[in-house]
Amino acid sequence: MQDLISRRPAMYSRAMADIIEYTPSSAMEVGRRLRRGEVGIIPCDTIYGLCAHADSRNAERLYEIKKRPASKSFITLMTKEQISERGLDVPEDILSIWPAPLTAVLPDGEGGTIAVRVPDDGYLLSLLPVSGPIFSTSVNLSGESSLLTYDEIIPVFGESVDFIVRDIEAGGSVASTLIDATVKPYKVIRQGACII
Repeated sequence: MQDLISRRPAMYSRAMADIIEYTPSSAMEVGRRLRRGEVGIIPCDTIYGLCAHADSRNAERLYEIKKRPASKSFITLMTKEQISERGLDVPEDILSIWPAPLTAVLPDGEGGTIAVRVPDDGYLLSLLPVSGPIFSTSVNLSGESSLLTYDEIIPVFGESVDFIVRDIEAGGSVASTLIDATVKPYKVIRQGACII
């Protein structure tokens, strides 16, 4: 336990995060908090995610909390409607699989790429229309193993984020499958929870 506490990120040392129970009724509150610019930890369709509204200011905060190099981008969670509104060109075979624990790297329409997933999780799909697209990344310090349960997360990140959604049944151990869909055939970057 002492080792976990010593690894706590110091950048945002402050009051303890608000604990929100994982219930259908809390999804709207979480969506509103993300929309306001708060950073939280949420059970996802794969493993717990460190999440924030998808904008450059929040990206900087996520990098600092994780002590992660800015050269590594984050996955963006969206609904299918948000993908359409963004004008992203998603191959039909990927679109037909979503929602699923499958993250696809796509052209962003501006000369770069974006890693996108439509999560297979009713809680996330309920909050996304309120929050807007959100960044999601594994709950860990850069280079360390992902923390998979609430009990592992709280000593390390409890003072670094604004809120944590507690689900005592969460504890997945496999991240999403990650593919590069900018090439044909698709390149599997990381084999994960979606078998392809």
